[in-house]
Amino acid sequence: MNFELNGSGLKRENLIAEKTFSFSLQIISLFKKLKSENEFVISNQLIRSATSIGANVEEAIAAQSRKDFIHKLSIASKEARETKYWLRLLNESQITKIDVAKELEEINHIINILTKIIMTSQNNIK
Repeated sequence: MNFELNGSGLKRENLIAEKTFSFSLQIISLFKKLKSENEFVISNQLIRSATSIGANVEEAIAAQSRKDFIHKLSIASKEARETKYWLRLLNESQITKIDVAKELEEINHIINILTKIIMTSQNNIK
């Protein structure tokens, strides 16, 4: 993993910013497919939570303090968990025939990375 120092002296992970942006693009594509199948309720929830992950990671990169950094990444983590919930609902409800296994795998990976960064950052405060 590559770490850099940002303007406030905090370590940040470029990988997570890249992964969450790429994941948002994947979800936008999925959203379009879901809309074409007339699935509107879950798809709207999914796109909001999924794109919010990367937005909160970007806010964390510009954090004003270590606590602010952890707070923003914690919000990103919550949004990632919500996204996983919507993906699981799509997968298990069989509302659609669209396979979301790839998205479920990716969101689990993102959750693991966010959790590791948050835990490491919290330990560095102590």
